[in-house]
Amino acid sequence: MKKTLLIATVGVWAMLAQAQVITLTNSYPLTPNVVIPDANPSGLTETFGVSGLSGSIANIQVNLDITGGFNGDLYAYLAGPAGSGGFAVLLNRVGLTASNPYGYADSGFNITLDDSGPNIHTYQTSVNPGGGQLTGFWAPDGRNIDPLSSGSAFDAASTLTGFQSFLGIVPNGTWTLFIADMSAGGGAEDLTGVTLNIMTVPEPSVLALTGLGLAGGTLLFLRHRQQRASRRG
Repeated sequence: MKKTLLIATVGVWAMLAQAQVITLTNSYPLTPNVVIPDANPSGLTETFGVSGLSGSIANIQVNLDITGGFNGDLYAYLAGPAGSGGFAVLLNRVGLTASNPYGYADSGFNITLDDSGPNIHTYQTSVNPGGGQLTGFWAPDGRNIDPLSSGSAFDAASTLTGFQSFLGIVPNGTWTLFIADMSAGGGAEDLTGVTLNIMTVPEPSVLALTGLGLAGGTLLFLRHRQQRASRRG
């Protein structure tokens, strides 16, 4: 009997431990196929309607598909639902430094942005796409400064914030993607597609909480039996 109860207790605790690490991924794709106007800081705004999700955000990814233009001209950010405080600079004039006041001249992105990747601002130190679309897995630029700042200001931007401000918030509401071409020349880009991936950790369910109570009660019962057996011995 004691062995059976112990096995049952271990099983309940294993179930609860597994429940704590499960994340649910919800994807919100858009295929706008719209031109990003050249040298127009008003840019484009796209929105994602997120609803019906439970729990809080554990991670964020953004897939960007942009063709043409001049990568060093682009500025883009993602903002969470109103009042959430979530905000991330995705692109900010990639490659722009004091020694390169125009940024990288490559054309386009077909990338996934995630905090675990290398920072995208200096991607040519890792890979040179040879003038075409940059591909791969990258961390957001994170330089939350005016995209019209000087190259030295970009060099001095030491605090880089990715998707950290989204972690732990409730994801439901309207999300905003903004993207603009900030400098003349290089032509206009086309925003072909974008996908917002939200990974959430569910709140503990009633079943899990009941299981927690059962596990605690079983442990107390076993301890009580052990104490009684020790006194009898």
